[in-house]
Amino acid sequence: MLKADLHVHTEYSADCLTSIDRIISACRRRGIDCIAVTDHNEIRGALLLQEEAPFKVIVGEEIRTGRGEIIGYFLTKPVKPGLSPARTVEEIRQQGGLVCVPHPFDRLRSSRLDSAALAEIADEVDLIEVFNSRNVYNNDNIKAEEYARTRGIPATVGTDAHWPWEIGRTYMNIPEFTDAASFRDGLRAVSAECQGLLRKSGLFVHICTKTLKILRGQN
Repeated sequence: MLKADLHVHTEYSADCLTSIDRIISACRRRGIDCIAVTDHNEIRGALLLQEEAPFKVIVGEEIRTGRGEIIGYFLTKPVKPGLSPARTVEEIRQQGGLVCVPHPFDRLRSSRLDSAALAEIADEVDLIEVFNSRNVYNNDNIKAEEYARTRGIPATVGTDAHWPWEIGRTYMNIPEFTDAASFRDGLRAVSAECQGLLRKSGLFVHICTKTLKILRGQN
């Protein structure tokens, strides 16, 4: 089994300063065998990590659609931001990727996919993030887990790490995989328990990230 943190950012996200080397060091220190790199509207960091890391790296992208964020996993090229959710799903599918909805019910996150958009693409969703360490309210993670369970959608968990100390605080144990299909099937097999470690990050990380956004002139 692999210890997987399935939502990690690098310095290639505008709101993150964590270098490739520091991510590798953090994963080694915490025994993380697999990460999904999900930079905002960007895959360069994921591709670099995939080349350099001594562990599995899934090339992902947290894509800002016209109605909130969708993650594409197993991408080979970036998906353009600002498209409709349906078009974004289509772009991910054309690459043989998987569609994941991150933090779907985080009431404080303006970037979440809006509820009507989620309903529109629900039949095309491969994965639901049921635990995000940065969600402030526990009930928002619980609601995501209930949504995934009732619809029979495999679950993911992740730290949504933007700083090195966040990486690996949350992880799930997943079977070895070779491609998108075996990854999805493996998650389906473990989703019932989602065994691993689930820990929230605390408010300090939000303060750090918000400060960085202000300094960089980000919304």
